[in-house]
Amino acid sequence: MIPSQREKYNKQINDEKYQAFIKDLETGYPQIPFRVAETPVFIPKALKEKLIAAGEEIIKLIKHPNFKDITSPSIPPEWNVPHENDHPHFLTFDFGICKDEAGELTPMLIEMQGFPSLYGFQHHLGKTFARHFNIDPSVNYFLNGFNEEQYIQLLKEVIIGQHQPHEVALMDIDAPNQKTAIDFFVTQKLLGIKILALADIKKVGKQLFYEENGEQIHLKRIYNRLIFDEVANNPEIFKTSFDPREELDIEWVTHPNWFYRISKYTMPFLDSEFVPETRFLNQIDSIPTDLENYVLKPLFSFAGMGVIIDVTEHDINAIPDPENWILQRKVNYEPVVQSPTGGVKVEIRMMYLWPDGGVPQLCINLARLSRGKMIGVRYNADFDWVGGTVGFMEE
Repeated sequence: MIPSQREKYNKQINDEKYQAFIKDLETGYPQIPFRVAETPVFIPKALKEKLIAAGEEIIKLIKHPNFKDITSPSIPPEWNVPHENDHPHFLTFDFGICKDEAGELTPMLIEMQGFPSLYGFQHHLGKTFARHFNIDPSVNYFLNGFNEEQYIQLLKEVIIGQHQPHEVALMDIDAPNQKTAIDFFVTQKLLGIKILALADIKKVGKQLFYEENGEQIHLKRIYNRLIFDEVANNPEIFKTSFDPREELDIEWVTHPNWFYRISKYTMPFLDSEFVPETRFLNQIDSIPTDLENYVLKPLFSFAGMGVIIDVTEHDINAIPDPENWILQRKVNYEPVVQSPTGGVKVEIRMMYLWPDGGVPQLCINLARLSRGKMIGVRYNADFDWVGGTVGFMEE
């Protein structure tokens, strides 16, 4: 998207250099099970400013005094966790890069989360790209004036808080074996916190503990990476550990309720040039006659699961719980990243950290390249110049 940067980069890259880059990326960590793209994305200043403006519009809604009221129905009663705090610690907004009517590049919101993303890995990825390829200093994967030292300091403030690193754990159902485990291990290296599977944590009274070298360590803060959707069909799993919905003496980073509040559920409440028309399925008076221009999405899913791209009237009528679905106007991605074999579509995730008592701070980003019908890595397994990457933005 910055022609001079793209031309310069494409002259450098070849399969040998790509393999050396991947080897370095994995050195000291488990093998990465998802595809990392051959290239970063070079984002011009004008598009970066639109991405920032779009994020600010969304945050304005999240900060509105009635935000919790309008999003309270998003939390399934059976997954409501007590002692929710005032704001999420993480915000991530995914934008497809399109062209507007004037032919200018513009972002369109695809999805949003009040849940952690790859905050450790994206720094590691950007730094590794910069080490292997001659990337111009006029672009940066950090945003908002951040550098490495400032970013890690803010990450510590948000995740560790007032505690010692050994009193804080990154938790998932089976953390060391998750598909994104490399992010967990990078985060551990940066911050010194523990990585624990759910089964590693035991409850005594209202307190949580894990064992290390035969000693019981009191856990005071959880960097939560557990998505309840992943355990919904196995409620017995909590019996050997602890149930997050119980009264507990624990701090959440971020509290599980924010996963639901800031999600696809929030999108119908947004009115912006950067947000496609989005409506709750149960609030639609009549089915659009141009369904080919819409996509049907379940509210409570992740990684693109359950999305119906080529929507039919039969699909809509067959939905048993329309209150849990949205109908959204399709976003037409523009293949703006020039690979050696043609244009590639791109999605940019703007990533914010929101410290206790502070304000949301945009600090880093994630990008995904696609040649398939959908952006997710799983939908592009048979292509090259696709997969997870990072944006280097013009300063």
